Amino acid sequence: MSSAPPPAIRIKNRWFRDSAGKSAAEQASAMAFIVWRVARQMLERMRGADFAIDAGRPYFDFMREVLVFLVALADRIAYARLDGAGREEFTVALVRHVARTLAENEDELLGVPPAGAAGHAERFIDLVNEVVPHYAEFGADPAPPPGAGAFHPDFAFLRYLGTRLAPTVPPDERRWVLEQVMAIEAPEAVAQVQRSMRELFDPAPRRGRRAAQTGD
Repeated sequence: MSSAPPPAIRIKNRWFRDSAGKSAAEQASAMAFIVWRVARQMLERMRGADFAIDAGRPYFDFMREVLVFLVALADRIAYARLDGAGREEFTVALVRHVARTLAENEDELLGVPPAGAAGHAERFIDLVNEVVPHYAEFGADPAPPPGAGAFHPDFAFLRYLGTRLAPTVPPDERRWVLEQVMAIEAPEAVAQVQRSMRELFDPAPRRGRRAAQTGD
């Protein structure tokens, strides 16, 4: 596998400047876009590190696991920032938005499931309900990096993502997945979600162009 670190994730969050006063569900809609983009970029970074994640079923197997991880992470951050009702509203809306986006892509690229079978959105929600409680068993890093925010996952939280992603790549590459995820992919994704959640819940007022240029 390639050892060169891929470029860091860069995502614009301009709409967060107007997030003050939005409901938890409305904030979840913005966060769902970020979660989807972070998952896509993690997949591309893994491919850039020479992991064979083929188009089709392997692509979506990988995406589903990363999306569940990011939902679990966002939910833990929301737990530290919102009351019980607000957190539930935020997380339920986040899962539904992500499930809808995933289903639209799977329906288009893999085809709609046959009549009587669970839809792609329902399958993702079932996976969230199955796996997020596993992530809930893990804690926060006792020594998070500076600026990590309200919650920074511990070693076991990140390692569990690696173990769940291993089956999504060919057998001869699985031994390298944990190293790649722990050293590069998970920290990048966590940092982006942390920044985005901070900007979502603590939007800084935008400085005017004149003030930015003159310092007034």
